[in-house]
Amino acid sequence: MTPMELLLMAVMAALAVSLVVAALRARRLAQASAAAAARAATLERELDARTRRLEESAARALERRNEELASANRELQRTQDQLLQSEKLASIGQLAAGVAHEINNPIGFVQSNVATLDRYVADIFALIAAYEQAETSIADPALRANVEAARKAADLDFVKDDVRALVAQSRDGIARVAKIVSDLKGYSRSASDERWQPADIHAAIDSTLNIVYNEIKYKAEVRKEYGTLPLIECRPAQLSQVFMNLLMNAAQAIRGQGTITIRTRDAGAHVVLEFADTGEGIEPANLARIFEPFFTTKPVGKGTGLGLSVAYGIVSDHGGEIAVDSTRGEGTVFRVFLPVAQPEVSPSAPSTCASANSDGTPGERFPATSRHPMA
Repeated sequence: MTPMELLLMAVMAALAVSLVVAALRARRLAQASAAAAARAATLERELDARTRRLEESAARALERRNEELASANRELQRTQDQLLQSEKLASIGQLAAGVAHEINNPIGFVQSNVATLDRYVADIFALIAAYEQAETSIADPALRANVEAARKAADLDFVKDDVRALVAQSRDGIARVAKIVSDLKGYSRSASDERWQPADIHAAIDSTLNIVYNEIKYKAEVRKEYGTLPLIECRPAQLSQVFMNLLMNAAQAIRGQGTITIRTRDAGAHVVLEFADTGEGIEPANLARIFEPFFTTKPVGKGTGLGLSVAYGIVSDHGGEIAVDSTRGEGTVFRVFLPVAQPEVSPSAPSTCASANSDGTPGERFPATSRHPMA
């Protein structure tokens, strides 16, 4: 080969090598670019996923915060309603006490006057009896006939019997009114002013029945199955409110005519009071909520949903417990467990409700949603 051909071959070889190197570099560059693009896509997806997670987390946090604020607002509204209801009840109690006091004075006058009238009637009848004995001694037949005619015209025998009955009924009626006024004054006594004292639970129940009798008598027969109970340390007016709420609740649960049975028994360190009705019963789903403030299944305007909540709070403050056992369509039994003597109760102890076992002992316990402040 000539030198020129060798030089040309060398140039061509060098050019081929340069092309191969350039192709390899272009390939590596393409691969690097593809890898960079894939990495960028991956980073973009990760960034999008992280952004969505942050947005979802922020949305959940915002939703939780909104729910907390709404719950706090509802609780504040319930508290405000409770305070308003408490003020209303306090005002009603003061009004009832004032009315009872005003009625008490004229009732005292009437009682005294009826008692005096009873004595006067007895004296008059004694005088008439003496006149009747002297009637046979009248010598003038015409005068005797006039007296006999006046006796028959006045129907004196009937009048004597009827007057005695009328006076007795009047005295009984006045005594009942006086008893109602006395019970009303005791019931309306301010709970904050009431002292702890030994009390007869049966007398407190009977006093409450006397107040609510007009609301119960048309719907239910009240049966008392009282055991022998000791005096217990309590605030009687507060417990009277518990009894009233349970009795009214029992009466309202009855459709048509039914029976309310009150049973009491001594269980050693505590007493057990049962208020059983033959009403419609409570739905199982509602049993865990019946002591919540403002929870009610009654139509609008028929109840505030505070009766059982107030009762629960008062019994809890007495160191006791309310248990409920209900069968839909058969009736409900509320059992109130009260200690005979007041123990030291820790204010931080959690409040609980309970269902009842068939033997009257407390059953499964569950946390109460709220303690009613009015108790």
